Amino acid sequence: MTESKSPRRRSVLKGAAVAAGAMSAPMVAVAQTTSMRFQSTWPSKDIFHEFATDFAKKVNDMAGNRLKIEVLPAGAVVPAFQLLEAVNKGTLDGGHGVVAYHYGKNSALALWGSGPAFGMDPNMVLAWHYYGGGKALLEEIYKSINMDVVSYLYGPMPTQPLGWFRKPIANVAQMKGLKFRTVGLAVDVFNELGVAVNPLPGGEIVPALDRGLLDAAEFNNASSDRVLGFPDVAKNCMLQSFHQSGEQFEILFNKTKYNALAPELRSIIDYAVQASSADFSWKAIDRNSKDYQELRTKDKINFYKTPDAILRAQLDAWDKVTAKKAQENPFFQKVLDSQKEFARRAGQWQNDYTVDFKIAYNRYFSGKKS
Repeated sequence: MTESKSPRRRSVLKGAAVAAGAMSAPMVAVAQTTSMRFQSTWPSKDIFHEFATDFAKKVNDMAGNRLKIEVLPAGAVVPAFQLLEAVNKGTLDGGHGVVAYHYGKNSALALWGSGPAFGMDPNMVLAWHYYGGGKALLEEIYKSINMDVVSYLYGPMPTQPLGWFRKPIANVAQMKGLKFRTVGLAVDVFNELGVAVNPLPGGEIVPALDRGLLDAAEFNNASSDRVLGFPDVAKNCMLQSFHQSGEQFEILFNKTKYNALAPELRSIIDYAVQASSADFSWKAIDRNSKDYQELRTKDKINFYKTPDAILRAQLDAWDKVTAKKAQENPFFQKVLDSQKEFARRAGQWQNDYTVDFKIAYNRYFSGKKS
């Protein structure tokens, strides 16, 4: 028979066991916060800067105290058009803008936004980017111009207006000689149409219109245009255009800073981009439609549909410009070929499957049943 242990001995043994267990337990590391300083290419009052902070909030919320992204407005550290260089050099850890702003580095970069994209809408352009070879091409171009960055595209922007005009235009002849603001490859397209283009950053457009340095200008959407003050300096807006009908946002990271992050934090960024793309689409529909209504009723803006003759002239100019650029830049031709191959298949599917929603809308809101 085993001898019973005394109370004192049992207490000593229990204490030793607890101590041994404590020694074998893993040490809990205190997570350190990695801070990243971003800058957008948008004024702080613009809804686009809000979208940049929306993305940062998603990352910060999911990462807890392990990663924190702070987003500054355009000009806080560098001018808007110098964002790519600043992120590459590490002056900024990242940024929020559009690929077309880097057009001066390589003309092919404008194809992520400018032009008709062979009939693809902005969401289809994103589909091409992620599933049709666009992402690999963009990375190849950045490498060729020594930009050591990680790029994420997201947020399919609605078709942008032709622009804000002091006087509405009815034909291509009335565009000749106009002092006009646009960016990216659209600069070349409008130059081909005889327009005198000045590619100003977003925050400089309205002051230039107000001082008469511009006769007309485009920026992006009803919400941005309204808050930037376009209704105060022009009363005519021409809707529908092919110059930027498939654009999207770009989120940039300095590659060294990005690669230093733990794999799970890089995954959080990846999924935050996808969530932000969906959230942007929904918020843009809500906000743009509200601001469009305000522009029509409160600000008394005159909206006109861009005549089809001007749209066809844009396509003619686009074909001439892209043929020239493709001869000058092998990357340009590679991107065009990739987009065209994807658009031929995806475009047929989209056009064959998608119903004409105007039939239903007009039935219930125009008083014209069809």
